[in-house]
Amino acid sequence: METETTDTWMRVPEAAAYFRVPRSRMYDLIQRGELPAVRIGERSIRVNRKEIERFLAENRRIDPGAV
Repeated sequence: METETTDTWMRVPEAAAYFRVPRSRMYDLIQRGELPAVRIGERSIRVNRKEIERFLAENRRIDPGAV
């Protein structure tokens, strides 16, 4: 049985740091509707870690110059 961890939902800066992308990129993906997020109150946004992982898996590209 899988248990929920406390980091299932992350604030945008936490998610950006965890996945090593700029915060502005995360906010842009949320604003365009590419990355689902939940707004809590006026200023607080949470993103689900599994949704970020899904997004990265669906949109990954291999950069031949990076190898």
